[in-house]
Amino acid sequence: MSKYKILFLSILFDAVGYLSFLIPGIGEFSDVVWAPLSGYLMTKLYKGKPGKIAGVVSVVEEALPGLDVIPTFTLMWLYTYVFKSKSEDNKVESK
Repeated sequence: MSKYKILFLSILFDAVGYLSFLIPGIGEFSDVVWAPLSGYLMTKLYKGKPGKIAGVVSVVEEALPGLDVIPTFTLMWLYTYVFKSKSEDNKVESK
């Protein structure tokens, strides 16, 4: 899957997480369903140990009240395709 398709899905999943703000009262109940699903989706989009760690962070972030505003999927995309890539490029150049 291309990195831009993963970016699109990440933004979409973050938007789904924000939907709980639209329905007062019912919104927090929807987090009970969305929190484990978001963790599962995170591990499928981002493989390996970083994906597993991000999956746990996603579940906690969605389950705790008030933290839904953090765009966990998009931040993970930035980590994977922007910051991690740059650090790997720097390691290659310094050898």
